[in-house]
Amino acid sequence: MDPLSAALSIGGQLITRLWPDPEDQAKAQLALLELAQKGELAQMDVNKVEAASSSLFISGWRPAIGWLCGAGCGWNWIGLPVASFVMSALGHPVQIYPADLGEMMPLLMGMLGLGSLRTFERVKGVIPPGK
Repeated sequence: MDPLSAALSIGGQLITRLWPDPEDQAKAQLALLELAQKGELAQMDVNKVEAASSSLFISGWRPAIGWLCGAGCGWNWIGLPVASFVMSALGHPVQIYPADLGEMMPLLMGMLGLGSLRTFERVKGVIPPGK
């Protein structure tokens, strides 16, 4: 879960406890989602400026992280099994360790936009389907 989704989850739990009236809860939830959306729009503007930069150190960090995460996935699911098979077939079995995807996958999922925030907003009707 990304930090924004975690904050929204905690905020939603607090709203439920602080406002017993369902109508007040709905208003508070909407206000919380609007704040999250404004923050998301501000981040999108920052992303556009970074992507337009000619400096590889500014515009290239997101692709670099994506390639590194992709390489870790590729190693675990393709490279590791093939290397283990080849080494065993050659008569030199070795212990080869997988990449730790426990830390990479949340980063990759966040970069790909596969968090639950957009789905939550659509379910609540804040963002219409297809946007």
